[in-house]
Amino acid sequence: MRRPTTCLVLAATLCAGTLLPIPAAHSASAPNSSLPSVSPTPQSLNGIGAAATVTSRALVVADDQTDPAARDRLLRELKAHGADRVDIVTPDTIPAAAPGLLTVRLGPTARPDIAQALGDTVRPGKAEGYALRVSGGRQRQIALGGEDAAGQFYAVQTLRQLFVPSGDGWKVAGVQVSDFPSMPLRGTIEGFYGAPWTHAERLDQMDFYGDVKANTYIYAPKDDPYHRDKWRDPYPADKLAELGELVARANANHVRFTFALSPGVSICYSDQADRTVLKQKLQALYDLGARAFSLPLDDISYTRWNCAADESAYGAAGRTAAAKAQVDLLNDVQRSFIATREGTQPLQMVPTEYGDLTDTTYKQTMRASLDPAIEVMWTGIETVPPEITNAQAAKAAELFGRKVFVWDNYPVNDYGETSGRLLLAPYDKRESGLSAHLSGIVANPMNQPYASKVAVFGAADFTWNDQQYDARKSWPRAMAYLAGGDKAAIEALLVFGDLQHVAPTFGGTPWQPQAPELAARTAAFWQAWDDGRHADAITAMRPYATAIATAPATIRAGSVQQGFAVDAASWLDATELWGRAMVSMIGALDARLAGDEAKSGALLAESRDLQQQARAIRVSPPRNRWGAAQVKVGDGVLDVFLTEADARLRQWEVAG
Repeated sequence: MRRPTTCLVLAATLCAGTLLPIPAAHSASAPNSSLPSVSPTPQSLNGIGAAATVTSRALVVADDQTDPAARDRLLRELKAHGADRVDIVTPDTIPAAAPGLLTVRLGPTARPDIAQALGDTVRPGKAEGYALRVSGGRQRQIALGGEDAAGQFYAVQTLRQLFVPSGDGWKVAGVQVSDFPSMPLRGTIEGFYGAPWTHAERLDQMDFYGDVKANTYIYAPKDDPYHRDKWRDPYPADKLAELGELVARANANHVRFTFALSPGVSICYSDQADRTVLKQKLQALYDLGARAFSLPLDDISYTRWNCAADESAYGAAGRTAAAKAQVDLLNDVQRSFIATREGTQPLQMVPTEYGDLTDTTYKQTMRASLDPAIEVMWTGIETVPPEITNAQAAKAAELFGRKVFVWDNYPVNDYGETSGRLLLAPYDKRESGLSAHLSGIVANPMNQPYASKVAVFGAADFTWNDQQYDARKSWPRAMAYLAGGDKAAIEALLVFGDLQHVAPTFGGTPWQPQAPELAARTAAFWQAWDDGRHADAITAMRPYATAIATAPATIRAGSVQQGFAVDAASWLDATELWGRAMVSMIGALDARLAGDEAKSGALLAESRDLQQQARAIRVSPPRNRWGAAQVKVGDGVLDVFLTEADARLRQWEVAG
């Protein structure tokens, strides 16, 4: 889609203006709480007493109402956390030895044994909701009750985050949880320009979405020719087989694989043959198991027709006629295809006017005649919105006559202002309370799928519980997810992410700043320096400079998901060089303070050479349409610090 023709301690540090040393400034643990962090943030989570010990043999109580995907994930988690043997039994075949074993009951909240084990835990009574209770001590019992199959699966996803190490084994924190999503639709739309994700990358994404309770993936890569330019052509057999595998993986993670077809570039709306071909294309995906469909009509002209017949059918080309033609097509697909097939979700669409709050005859026609079941997508007040507020969303709902479904163009990096950038800032500036006005949000990710997980993790957190979302808490949790919980890797990702923090728009002013942590540290450095506290300034900055220089090696060491290191390879190469340049520059300042002009000069020359090497790095291989661009790392902050330090050294020489 294009425009038309912290962590907790880190955040507290920045807000307070106080700089803490590494690694304390990047601690990912939640303060003043003995309970593990859970993402997305549950609607209600409370400690209720002792943790439950994971015994070497455990029981899972399940029946034919237990979701198979939830059961399989539960078995994996129990075996990964100390249960060498896990027996699956039904509620009426629990063995006599059960009182000594960890017993996990999984199924619908209404199942009698689960309802009893949940005790006073509130059952949410909402779609995708669940209730969870961990009873420790001698009971060693866990109840996982879902309002539906997805709720069971999400209960297990919460449980996997409640395991805590205990001596040589594991326990499960004693809690009760009552939880449900605030928004019905949550996930991503692969809707960017440039190289689409590979099949393997998409399969990994489906597993990721399951982990973060995202339930929607919209397949809409602009550069898949069969999605847009060649929309009439059937997919080749090999590609269709891949899509079938992807649908199956999505279903296994309770993700709605949503097949999008974008015919607006060439369709003749009034041509029944075109409509037949379109429905046949949708049917091919329905036959593979897809039950959700979208017809995006974005980034097309609505001031000209693709065929003369449309002018006869709808009138002279323009806003009103285009809306009539689009509504005619969309209503037909909703009523004759979607509504006549079992298990389908309401049709989704992207209007040609997708990114403003101006009432036009196009929108008036849409709200007056578009089938009320159809989901309408909206990008915010701009194609890349710096914020989305409740007032804006309420107005959009009024203009389209229904709650809108937000296509959020963050962290997508397929436009010119993102050239040479990874966008690793947290998901932010979306107002609490949006769930009252939206049917959901899908983030449009980057061409780099693993790097996109940082922002998508936050988007999933926000859409699950927008009222309690805190970007400062969610961001380090996203890094912890990528790092597999490894502390050193989390710290490295937070340092690296700070250098890729800027979030551009189509204008000149980004909606999130570049390198806020480094900017705060460099400001404090020069304040101390100008106050005459030279040694203090150097002592405070040197560890952080070293952290920048060493972060890439830590990220590549194995704990962080390998795909992230691949996505970020060029940026990691450049970050190491910039970090080493910073270390050398600080060394040059320190040596000059000590009166060792020769050492200072050598270190200054070394820093300049490293900076030149860093500036020479290009994105390789390029996945984005902006091609082999210069890699940007902490630009406007890190390079400015080095330039200023260089100038201070030269002034020193002149003064000497």
